[in-house]
Formats: sequence, structure tokens, C-alpha cells
Amino acid sequence: MSELILGKTVSESIYAELKERIEALKSKGTTPGLAVVLVGNDPASEVYVRMKGKKCEELGMHSVTITLPEDTAEKDLLKKVSELNNDKNIHGFLVQLPLPSGIDEKTVINAIDPKKDVDCFHPVNVGKMLIGEPEFLPATPAGVQQMLIRSGIETKGKHIVVVGRSNIVGKPMAAMMMQKGDGADSTVTVVHSRTKDLPSITRLADILIVAMGKPNFVTAEMVKDGAVVIDVGTNRVDDPSSAKGSKLVGDVDFEGVKDKVSAISPVPGGVGPMTICMLMANTVSAAEKAVSR
Repeated sequence: MSELILGKTVSESIYAELKERIEALKSKGTTPGLAVVLVGNDPASEVYVRMKGKKCEELGMHSVTITLPEDTAEKDLLKKVSELNNDKNIHGFLVQLPLPSGIDEKTVINAIDPKKDVDCFHPVNVGKMLIGEPEFLPATPAGVQQMLIRSGIETKGKHIVVVGRSNIVGKPMAAMMMQKGDGADSTVTVVHSRTKDLPSITRLADILIVAMGKPNFVTAEMVKDGAVVIDVGTNRVDDPSSAKGSKLVGDVDFEGVKDKVSAISPVPGGVGPMTICMLMANTVSAAEKAVSR
């Protein structure tokens, strides 16, 4: 059995460090503040927003949740974004995606102050990340990077293959892993749905990071012996044996791959806990930068 890379274990060590930084900020009169704007009533988004609020409370951070109706006009949402940009008690905030039809996501993201853009979606922050001078790192890719670093997995000079090219995971993941520094210095290849003979490339990976959005997409035949596999995918599939009638699986065929690789992240329990963890880390960083300005 390969080593399991568990996001819960890694995140706990990061939370312990964050608590010390939060206490240091509080001793100077600043409590890190995170706001989340939720438009409409998407069930998955509501669960995620509640989890963020709960974690802020556990860490002793200031948390604000702003819930707006489904039929909110874009101009009203932009007004709320402007208010948060100017709220000195809020150091980071995000507008939960997806947004209802009729609201342009790019317009909303571009309206967020880059210094408070803890999701790292603003073009300014994406550009800074690309040139190796990040204000923040996007939460899920940053979580993957911390899982590698804190599990003692060497990335320097390794061939990393990223499966998927989304703006949320694939592209930033590739950009981060090719930078100079800890948890990076890698040779990076990106494959996607239009890649010819994709398995021949994934088999070259020392570290395979999969974010394709297709359940059990990566099989044992697509992975090199002894590789490290990080599965970012979360897919709900039918499971008659489950009380709910369904279960969560990743983009990797875990049962087929686990005995072939040296380390692997499971789903659930792998990357999942890291996204909120790194969002909290970004908010604390934003508060620290605000104090020092």
C-alpha cells in the first residue's frame, strides 16, 4: 500500500501556525476578517460558505457572510463589492461562484480589490503569480503544493504532469510548479481533453496532479510505477450500496492505482480540506500586509 497524503493532517499543521499568527495580529489590535458573498441558493455553495464561517470561528477570525437573493442585479452586487473593498475590518473577501445568470463573473471579479482577493482570481493577482511575485496563491493549487512540501515529496527537477487546464486548478497549478523555490522547480507538462495519446504522457510523470472533472478517469495503465498521484477531482457517482445512493470519488481510479504508486491522495480526505485552509492562510496574510502598509 502506498503512502496516503491526507489533507486533514496537513491542514492541521497549517492551522496551528495560523493560530499563532492570528494571536500576534490580535496583540496589535487587528483581527483578520474574511467576508463571503453568496448570491442565490446553490446548495453546494451554501455548504461551502458555512464551512468557511465555522473555520473562521474556530481560528478566532472575524467572519461575515452576506447572502443576496437570486434576482440580485449586477449593479447591486458591484455596490456590495465596493463596500467590502472599503471596509477596514475585512482583509479578504470572495464572491462565491457560480453566480446566477445575468451577472457577469469577470466584471465582478475585476471589481474586487486585488489586495483583498483571497481567491486569487483577479487578473492582477493571476499575473503576479505567473511572474513569481504573488500577492496570494489560489487556494486549491496552493493546498496541493503544501501537501507535497509537508509530506516530504521532492519536486525539484521532477517531471510533473497536470491533467486539466481550468483557470481554478490546472493553469495556476502548472504556473506555480515551474517557479523557482520550495515545492516547485519542476518540469511541467499540461494535458487536457484535446491531448493526443494522453496516457503516454501521464506515464512519464514523477508527480501526477489530476483535475479533469471526470470520475475514475486515470487508471493504473496511465501511471508510472512509483509515481506520486494527487487527485484534485471530486465527483458524485451512483452507489446503490450507500444509504445516500451515491458516493464521492476522485478523477483517479484509487483502488486500481494505489498499489502501483509511492504516494497518493484519496477522495474524500485528500485535497478537499486544503482549499478552505489556504483561504484562511491568504486572509491572515492579507491582514498582515494591511498592518504593515
